[in-house]
Amino acid sequence: MKQRAAKIVAYLKKTYPVPKTELLYDTPFQLVVAVMLSAQCTDKVVNRVTRPLFQKYKTPQDFAKAKLATLQKEIASITFFRNKARHVIAAAQQFTGLGFSELVALPGIGYKTAHVIRGELLGEYDGIPTDTHVKRFARRFGLTTETDLKKISHDLEALVPKKDWKYVNNGLVLYGRYTCPARPHDCSTHPLSRLIEKDRPRALQKAR
Repeated sequence: MKQRAAKIVAYLKKTYPVPKTELLYDTPFQLVVAVMLSAQCTDKVVNRVTRPLFQKYKTPQDFAKAKLATLQKEIASITFFRNKARHVIAAAQQFTGLGFSELVALPGIGYKTAHVIRGELLGEYDGIPTDTHVKRFARRFGLTTETDLKKISHDLEALVPKKDWKYVNNGLVLYGRYTCPARPHDCSTHPLSRLIEKDRPRALQKAR
């Protein structure tokens, strides 16, 4: 399994050598907000919403003073916008820094979100964030049998050397977004499917 993981990571390092989110932001806390809004929502939609939003709100203090009803209206095209608006304001009011423990203590920020934020802003990758793309490929390629996102992260962290953790989430997200999307299709000719053909023939089955 470690050999298979190594092949996958080698491909991701070569194909996506500079881990970088596609979320747009100008200030650190704007990224925190963008990542919170991106849960179960596409980066494209989030960027469309945050483009005007971030002209108005730039700092934690700006978001902390936001009126809930106003912010909900401003992000209404985002999934679960009511809860997310509450979490954004509460997180802004409680924000003290970008340490992992400080971030995960905030409303709306968990293990995955905190690692994404710290990796992007600080270049510090203390873990492997797992989202729907990472979960899909980790299970398909036999790197985990878990369904819980945090457990999948821990399985991947045990398989991949820490120096390469930064390539996993970013690489699999981009691979899933532009090469092997979640919709049903034949992925047998895709690069990662072909790469691990000898290790796991079932990876060549049609994507589910």
